[in-house]
Amino acid sequence: MRQRSQGPSGRESRDHEVRQQALGSPLGSWLLGSADQPASVLRVRLHLLLISLNLLSNLVGIAVAVTLVILVIPGPSVFAPELVLWHTVALPAYVAVSLVLGPVWGRRRTVRTLAWVFDGSVPTQRQRKATLRMPMRLVRVQAVLWFGALVLFTTVHALLLPGSAFKVGFTVAISAMVVCANSYLFSEFALRPVAARALSSGPPPKRKLVAGMTVRQLLGWGLGSGLPVVGLMLVAVFALVRDDVSSTQLSVTILVLGSVILVFGQLLMWLTARATSAPVRTVRQALARVERGRLDTEVAVFDGTELGLLQAGFNRMVGGLRERDRIRDLFGRHVGEEVAAEALARRPELGGEVCEVAVLFVDLVGSTTLAATRPPAEVVGLLNRFFAVVVDEVDRHGGMVNKFAGDAVLAVFGAPVRRADAPGQALATARAVARRLRAEVPDCEAGIGVAAGQAVAGNVGHESRFEYTVIGDPVNEAARLTELAKSVPGGVVASMVAVEAASNGEAGRWREHDETTLRGRTEITRVAVPES
Repeated sequence: MRQRSQGPSGRESRDHEVRQQALGSPLGSWLLGSADQPASVLRVRLHLLLISLNLLSNLVGIAVAVTLVILVIPGPSVFAPELVLWHTVALPAYVAVSLVLGPVWGRRRTVRTLAWVFDGSVPTQRQRKATLRMPMRLVRVQAVLWFGALVLFTTVHALLLPGSAFKVGFTVAISAMVVCANSYLFSEFALRPVAARALSSGPPPKRKLVAGMTVRQLLGWGLGSGLPVVGLMLVAVFALVRDDVSSTQLSVTILVLGSVILVFGQLLMWLTARATSAPVRTVRQALARVERGRLDTEVAVFDGTELGLLQAGFNRMVGGLRERDRIRDLFGRHVGEEVAAEALARRPELGGEVCEVAVLFVDLVGSTTLAATRPPAEVVGLLNRFFAVVVDEVDRHGGMVNKFAGDAVLAVFGAPVRRADAPGQALATARAVARRLRAEVPDCEAGIGVAAGQAVAGNVGHESRFEYTVIGDPVNEAARLTELAKSVPGGVVASMVAVEAASNGEAGRWREHDETTLRGRTEITRVAVPES
């Protein structure tokens, strides 16, 4: 039993459709529609394209046959009295039956092979192979009909007008090759939507199921140029062998055959070039979108040759870029964008460097009581609101949130990127955080401490697992100042060292408040608070 396709969700389907529409013609031509068009629409479009294009192929072959047999190939006239009944009744009847039988026969093969597409099923490996071989199967239909014409026409002329049998057989054979070549290229074009669906469940098979690029190019050259040139050479041979070919007749023959070569050879080469350039064009358009930063770009894989491998490879490449971008985004969220950029720019190593930094430490008041008296989900929501204010202000003032420690936040200014006024930025952040917490998170209080001085900034841990951090006296001092801030009106304190190192504009917003010896320290710390 065939497995039903689960299909993407509505939103994913719309996103995929937007990505495909943004590429213009995702299948290389507006005639083919989108890669994910409804099965009912695809069925009608497919039958119309196959019938019309194969009819066109046969009309081109008939035109080539008529031109060659009447104007080009030397020999007895095919309008002899013996052939009147054949030309007026039997020949038109065979052509009419073939033009009707061909589409009907081809449609039956199409419906049977592509039933999984119209049913919305996931194709099996056997169905994928049959779908990719479909253009060649449709060519066989044309080959059978034209081979029948070759046998029938040659036999009739051999019986009724023996001198014209070779002329007719040669003409029908050339025309049959032209029709089969056109039919293959046209069918391959019309079947791109179903080839895309077959290839969407996996890359093109390593074992070639269709003509590769080299075979396709040689096919176009051979039928568009090589075969007509061979015909021209055979005409010259006929002229040398037969004595009744005049120079005028030979000239007309060469001119007409040359015109046929130019017109129909150009048509075949154009079809071959289009079949080759369409996949390349979709990849080029997709590359342009990726260059503009649109990593959600995908191309529809509809070619079973090496170009299909190129399309599938592009999708894998962009998928890798999306994954890398997602990892980089997550990395930046965990360690900070500046640390992430520094790590990506050069190989990270254990150790650090001494630099001048300012440290901001923010700690909630009564977090233990909060956790004991409120539901866990409510506590998490409160913490997220608290952290959102702190992170927003730190980012706005050019700092880096180094770590979240339960209900506390450690932010650094001046590392890993040096800042001209790191103390001033840290002090401004402290005032802004205090103001916003009172307005936006009034149901919790926090102590905020700011210190500045020399510290070591770098990676600590092990070669297999480390983190970027700042270690030094300013970090310890800021943590102790935070404890002091919880008992100071306003909840914000800073060391006078940080205030004196800040720019005049920010330093003027602070005043010295007290002197104290912080826990765990031996030196006296001069403490400042914001001007009220």
